[in-house]
Amino acid sequence: MNPVVIRRSVQRSRGSVITVFDTGNGRRVRVLVAVAALVMSLLAAAHGRPVAAAAPAWPLPGAVSGDTVVHDPSMVKLGSQYLVASTHNQVELRVSDDRVNFRRLGPAFGTVPAWWSRFNSSNDVWAPDVSFHNGKYWMYYSVSSFGSNNSGIGLATSATGQPGTWVDSGGPILTSPYPNYDFNAIDPNLLVDKNGKWWLSFGSFRLGIYMIALDPQTGKPSATDTRVRQLAQRLHVWPDPVEAPFVYYKDGYYYLFVSFDYCCKGVNSNYSIHVGRSTAPDGPYLDQAGLNMIGDGGSLLLGTHDSWVIGPGGQSVVHDDADNHDLLIYHYYDGRDNGTPKLGINYLGWNNGWPYVY
Repeated sequence: MNPVVIRRSVQRSRGSVITVFDTGNGRRVRVLVAVAALVMSLLAAAHGRPVAAAAPAWPLPGAVSGDTVVHDPSMVKLGSQYLVASTHNQVELRVSDDRVNFRRLGPAFGTVPAWWSRFNSSNDVWAPDVSFHNGKYWMYYSVSSFGSNNSGIGLATSATGQPGTWVDSGGPILTSPYPNYDFNAIDPNLLVDKNGKWWLSFGSFRLGIYMIALDPQTGKPSATDTRVRQLAQRLHVWPDPVEAPFVYYKDGYYYLFVSFDYCCKGVNSNYSIHVGRSTAPDGPYLDQAGLNMIGDGGSLLLGTHDSWVIGPGGQSVVHDDADNHDLLIYHYYDGRDNGTPKLGINYLGWNNGWPYVY
């Protein structure tokens, strides 16, 4: 039987596009097309015709089905299953047996913590970050409302990760406004660095991305290392729309993934995912051009494409031991479905120390 050949193009690094042929028998053939594009451009220029800029060639989101309407997804393994936590409704939990078919389990919290009402009257919880450390599941999350920096970051833990089993730590571990800083305490992400030190990155939509050290015993801010570090800021784009930090360690570098611009506008959203890297967890983070992310840096990893994958962002990264792949988890707005937010999952590859989506 002749194999079925499926062709798709992916952006591997800035200025480099490869075409991938899936042969249906588990093999993939990669063809570099940047050279061909250059030849075509030169021929066009020689004949006096204008040369259009090449659009990035990003892959479509991987196939998912079931209950996949999400914002700000975060994934962790739950035994052999995949648990996804997302924004809204006391943190929505979904599970999949195969990373393709998802079903809703219910809200993470059985009892609404009383302190949430200080920041949001509708129990609308944002951007949970779930992980497994020290024999239990950890969840950092934020409580706020649009247009306000009256926000708090909470911490909950669970022995099983199941809905209704998450126990809040009793109050916000970080709030804004914060003395001497104008950040917004939203979008938390836990990093356990290669030396075992715990960090929390967060922020902020406006005025940048920040990081603090944590006590690994409690998961709360360190009492001995109280310095607030800034990781990213868009100095020349008011109101500095950068948020949803996620720090991932890979082969000697820490990678800071962030979302630029505006979510939550359906088909009018212009979110996009950008990245920089550092040899230290608290920076400085530089993009591929060497620009510091505190000074407008951030290499574009994934943006709107194919007319209907709109505003990808709210991202996280996880390594799946089942197939030994790194995964980019995100939401996008489906232009074929009136801008409904959907779950996006793609493989994350690496080329010369920089990630690409395929």
